[in-house]
Amino acid sequence: MPDAGLIKVSLPPEILDVSRPDLADLRLADEAGNEVPYLLERAAPGKKVARAVRAFHVELTPGATILRLETGFDQPLGAVTLQSPARDFIKGVAVEGSADGQQWTVLATGQPIFQQGNTASQLRVALPAGTWPWLRLTVDDRASQPIPFTGAEVEAAEAEPGPTEPVSAVISEQFENPEHTRLVLDLGAANLRLAELAIESPEPLFRRSVTLAARQVEDNVVQEKMLAEGVIYRVAVAGQPAAAALALPLDVQLPTRELLVTVHNGDNPPLRISAVRVLRRPVYLVFLASEPGRFQLFTGNPFCPAPRYDLATQGVDLKRAPLVAIQPGTLAANPTYQPSETLPQVRDTGAPLDVAAWRFRKPVRTQQAGVQQLDLDLDVLAKAQPGLADLRLVRDGRQLPYVIERTSLTRALKPDVSRADDPKQPGLGRWLLKLPLARLPVTRLSCDSPTPLFRRDMALYELATDQRGGQYRRDLGGAAWTQSPDRAARMLTLALHTPPLTDTLVLETHNGDNPPIELAHFEVACPVTRLFFKTASTDEVWLYYGNPDARPPRYDLSLVAGQLLSARKQVATLGTQELLRKPSWAEAVGAGKGGVLFWGALALVVLALLWLIHRLLPGQPPAGR
Repeated sequence: MPDAGLIKVSLPPEILDVSRPDLADLRLADEAGNEVPYLLERAAPGKKVARAVRAFHVELTPGATILRLETGFDQPLGAVTLQSPARDFIKGVAVEGSADGQQWTVLATGQPIFQQGNTASQLRVALPAGTWPWLRLTVDDRASQPIPFTGAEVEAAEAEPGPTEPVSAVISEQFENPEHTRLVLDLGAANLRLAELAIESPEPLFRRSVTLAARQVEDNVVQEKMLAEGVIYRVAVAGQPAAAALALPLDVQLPTRELLVTVHNGDNPPLRISAVRVLRRPVYLVFLASEPGRFQLFTGNPFCPAPRYDLATQGVDLKRAPLVAIQPGTLAANPTYQPSETLPQVRDTGAPLDVAAWRFRKPVRTQQAGVQQLDLDLDVLAKAQPGLADLRLVRDGRQLPYVIERTSLTRALKPDVSRADDPKQPGLGRWLLKLPLARLPVTRLSCDSPTPLFRRDMALYELATDQRGGQYRRDLGGAAWTQSPDRAARMLTLALHTPPLTDTLVLETHNGDNPPIELAHFEVACPVTRLFFKTASTDEVWLYYGNPDARPPRYDLSLVAGQLLSARKQVATLGTQELLRKPSWAEAVGAGKGGVLFWGALALVVLALLWLIHRLLPGQPPAGR
């Protein structure tokens, strides 16, 4: 420490990562080992005040809609947000401000406003800070029909933006499907308060809605909790240069080191993403150094109580201290602290398990000890219970506790497709889709068509087998599909309201008196489901599944699932499936293969009735009478 006096230093992300979320485990000591009182200051964004305008007047003119607003604000304005029930439009807006409603000053020109169905929406126009009792907005209608406006809201300018610092954001995973682009960002540390996220793309023109989420645990299951949503865009209004807004303002605390970013593409191709930038709100450590010297900061104690210093009573004065440009030293493990393994309080073995009732198992391959992430494959998803209550991780006859994550990700599969038109029904179009396995938890079917103009009702079903051995039609979903030359998208997305029981789906449509349509590029989507668990070694682990009578396990691991998700994870993989036993009669019936059993039971009932009838009939008279 170069000088004595009041010191204010920003805590680096690596300190926040290993500390408790409330930072109650931080302790500061001087060179003599004496504890030094400190105060924590968490940077916050400036407060924003917004309210509806006092008066709102609309005037239609040739080629423009003029909105005249009485703001009712006596402080500097920062933005105005319009309200409209219209959908699917993009327009340019010019904004003027006035102190008396007579003399006007140009504040902004060519600012885009738009709404894209029920997804991307941008009706906020940023303004240079200034006090304007009156605003006049001119909406350009020369390229499209006027749209209705129902009101407006004005927002006070931010007095002083809160401080921010950049965060190293690495795209650790990227998934794309016909509707979404999903990124998993590794921010390198947990417990960060995010201030902004910006997505960079080389695309010249686009509009996308974006949602941000983090993993959280509920009832021993990892769910995705949405943290924020917004819109990014680069658009061009007629006669104006392209305008862009690629950053989402945030004020969210991220409990883990991973941020889940979903870009909703709608009917557009996936957005090309070149980089993601993230800013955080810093946390400052403020303390009084009685003399120059070397200070040590200790953290990482999960059980110590929060400190109580008299320094807290002088918090207002201390927060005014200037920031000292000091780079903290390298984070190092305390050699006197034991243990140092991840989640030392978690045992990687549980209760013993009798696996006689399980039909299948697969080896789980791990590269090194620690927290593991295991994606379930199609075999497990198809042959386990629908709710996955029968999953068990086993090593040496004992269970390994786990938590399960049901992600918003999907895995795209390409089915084998063949035409199955009925010659007796020439107006009917039918396609058979062969899946890799029966009972896959399919959630969506998509395909496209080169046919430029049509309107069809599409039905998806399967032919399932009942307990009598007969087939019946089981409806899975349906959708209305309209295609016209002025639409760029030629994609059908059909959501399944229930997963299939068989491995063959039937897509059907009635063409009526129209020529048949052509379909191509079929895909079905299955959810990505994961297990998180901890191992102290790389010894052989097995995943057991396929027990219809098993109940969901209850592990104490759920109590520290938040720490489990914050830890660095190793990627585990599954090996080849092993069949442990054949299905029982009851399981065969449950799988819809009970025809033999049904008819056998029916034959026994008939035989019993015949025997009963025989006993009730009067006996034959003796011969010769």
